[in-house]
Amino acid sequence: MDRRVIRHGVTDSTSERAFAALAEGSASHGDVHLASAQTAGRGRLGREWSSPEGGDLYASVVLLPPPPGYDPVGLTMAVGLGVLRGLERLGGAELALKWPNDVVDDDGAKLAGVLVESRGLQPNAPHYVAGFGVNVTRTEFPAELERERPVTSLALCGVEADAERALTEILSELEASLSQLADSPHILCSAFVERAGLYGGELEVQRGSETSRGRLLGLDLDAGLCLATQAGEELTIPLEHVSALRHI
Repeated sequence: MDRRVIRHGVTDSTSERAFAALAEGSASHGDVHLASAQTAGRGRLGREWSSPEGGDLYASVVLLPPPPGYDPVGLTMAVGLGVLRGLERLGGAELALKWPNDVVDDDGAKLAGVLVESRGLQPNAPHYVAGFGVNVTRTEFPAELERERPVTSLALCGVEADAERALTEILSELEASLSQLADSPHILCSAFVERAGLYGGELEVQRGSETSRGRLLGLDLDAGLCLATQAGEELTIPLEHVSALRHI
């Protein structure tokens, strides 16, 4: 990737700036849109991503792979692994992934989030925007955010770093994860399963209004999520249908 960094200062959303560049034809593969703060940062399911000024990382990367492009779920997994491994290079310890797009500490507090999007995807010209936000230096969070779920930062994890260094480490690991997605997706899936702690114990899988339970047998981008149910049956669920996944 070229890693051309486009700095926006305070902006609505780094992903919106990336999509605007795509729309006007000025985007290149590997472009990184960076903000010091976002007024309309967002996460999965349209949730707001708290994005004040103060040193945290708000970035979106333009991805323009050759056709047929990336598997959407596999791409989210690859970006999540890239962010996690980048933070580990900074000294983050006991980090894990939470399906489908969070990096958490050993207590389950959210450290970083990933949002992968595509708009009007053309089979002959695939494009994606991989956005990620990392709590780097903050030690205090809005009360409404803490009521929603536990949150943390690199600083609270005892890691001294700034947003620029975090971005550099994440981009290096992101490139490696994307290569793995393209060349060895089975290895990427195994790494994700390990870092998400999905083997062992019973899992609860949410797909729309349906809930399934079972022990994980395997995860494959094509076949999906394979469970051994308590009834002794094997159940396979397409990954794009999985909205939530947790241990019970």
